[in-house]
Amino acid sequence: MSDKKTALITGANKGLGYEIAAGLGAQGYRVLIGARDRARGEAAAKTLRDAGVDARAVQLDVTDDRSVAEAAEQIDRLDVLVNNAGISGPTGPDWGQDPTTLDLDVVRAVVDTNVYGAIRVTNALLPHLRRSPSPRIVNVSSSVASLTWQSDPAVEVGPIMAAYSPTKTYLNAVTVHYARQLAATDILVNAACPGLVATDFTGFTGRPVAEAAATPIRLATLPDGGPTGTFVNDDGVIPW
Repeated sequence: MSDKKTALITGANKGLGYEIAAGLGAQGYRVLIGARDRARGEAAAKTLRDAGVDARAVQLDVTDDRSVAEAAEQIDRLDVLVNNAGISGPTGPDWGQDPTTLDLDVVRAVVDTNVYGAIRVTNALLPHLRRSPSPRIVNVSSSVASLTWQSDPAVEVGPIMAAYSPTKTYLNAVTVHYARQLAATDILVNAACPGLVATDFTGFTGRPVAEAAATPIRLATLPDGGPTGTFVNDDGVIPW
């Protein structure tokens, strides 16, 4: 078993997940690159290793029970879990998703990745996290999860995304319940809003990915006794 703190980041072969892995690796963590596609995961891990990061790929499809179980068997130590993998589902012009015309199969697919996937991975890896002296779980959320902001016409929260946005609200609720359930342990569970990030997920619109990774990395490296059950961005607490 490695004596180095280890972090697993799902959906980490590119974009925000990759940048979170790079940031944690730069702080001395061994990083596990969770990726559905083994070749892409291996390529990302190699790039990080070439930059001096202790990294390896773990094939992991968050929507597949067997894949998650097999990934958990490959891990000998885990101190940080970042549930980053996510999808938006098909969108119309300006990223819109009209609730009156939603395809329920699309909704199911987005929920399966963004919510069930986080639950599936977290529960499979909790035995590893419980053995860590300073375990952390970070769920990558979004400002569109905020019911307060979504229902306030004075707040600009972007287009109506009726498949994607509710999954992040659901993920926030799950975060709170994990934090409550694990309150008597050392496991800190928080939700991070990275903001609108310039990745292929957004058509490369938004803030630089390195900047967006700062809040997830901060939550992943909280000191013992730090906050749990919070929903935050760079500026602080976001209203639920």
